[in-house]
Amino acid sequence: MAVRILGLVGSLRAGSHNRQLAETAAKHAPEGVELAVYEGLADLPFYNEDVDVEGSVPEAAARLRETAGAADAFLLFSPEYNGTMPAVLKNAIDWLSRPYGAGAITGKPVVVVGTAFGQYGGVWAQDEARKAAGIAGGAVLEDVKLSIPNSIGRFAETHPADDSEVVEQIVEVLKKLSAAVTPSAA
Repeated sequence: MAVRILGLVGSLRAGSHNRQLAETAAKHAPEGVELAVYEGLADLPFYNEDVDVEGSVPEAAARLRETAGAADAFLLFSPEYNGTMPAVLKNAIDWLSRPYGAGAITGKPVVVVGTAFGQYGGVWAQDEARKAAGIAGGAVLEDVKLSIPNSIGRFAETHPADDSEVVEQIVEVLKKLSAAVTPSAA
């Protein structure tokens, strides 16, 4: 049975380089690994404990939780917005963290990668996403990282799927993430 990884992209922009990186990961997933890029984070309302009540959970949140519940692991793609992760990614982590101690992310391996315009490839944002995912209950693989700098220049003419170095790096990330999944989970 294949390891099911759910990809969450922190950018909503259609031409996002992080979305393209997620598409690359899905396209080049190694044998035995399936990566599904989640669509629908734009529809997710901001987390509000008042509406996170059985019977009244917003449909977009329920759909995210259901999809995440079926995943064995998570691969988060984070650009850097003003030195930190985008609100849409943090919001998804918040919804997945509940109910506290039993959320869909709890105990599952999580890796954060991404690309950004700056010279460090968004490492501040990715560090913040790792922190939030860990506090939310995810089993963050702190030593598995991929930060691609200069996204605007590097991917101006080339999709990440056509960059052999990027493909090699993202495949390695997927191998390490899938190896962290316990055999009974997959």
